[in-house]
Amino acid sequence: MKKSIFILTSVCFSLLSYAQESSSKNEKESIEVLGNCNMCKKRIEKAAFSVEGVKYATWDNSSGQLSLIYNGLKTDIDTIEKQIAAIGHDTEHHISTDIAYDGLPACCQYVRKGQEPKPGQITKH
Repeated sequence: MKKSIFILTSVCFSLLSYAQESSSKNEKESIEVLGNCNMCKKRIEKAAFSVEGVKYATWDNSSGQLSLIYNGLKTDIDTIEKQIAAIGHDTEHHISTDIAYDGLPACCQYVRKGQEPKPGQITKH
């Protein structure tokens, strides 16, 4: 009888610790990503979702904030930012290459930090 109670107690503690571990791996972050329009929104969100472990990604055009929920055991914010920069959008900690930025459609070529707008370039107010 004591052996059965011990086994049952061990199983309960194992399940409880597993449930706590699996619920704590989700992390929420919000980062700045530069862009201009709905085409940017689709591209930024697609890039974020292409990183394994990203569960939620939505970019707000007016604030430039990308809200994320991701599995911290599978990825991290640095990896997500690198993926977004690789497709042409500057983030808080990663700058896109000039080649990737220049490959964006004209309407998506945002004003980069520290640079003057090009003639006819869309600027946010």
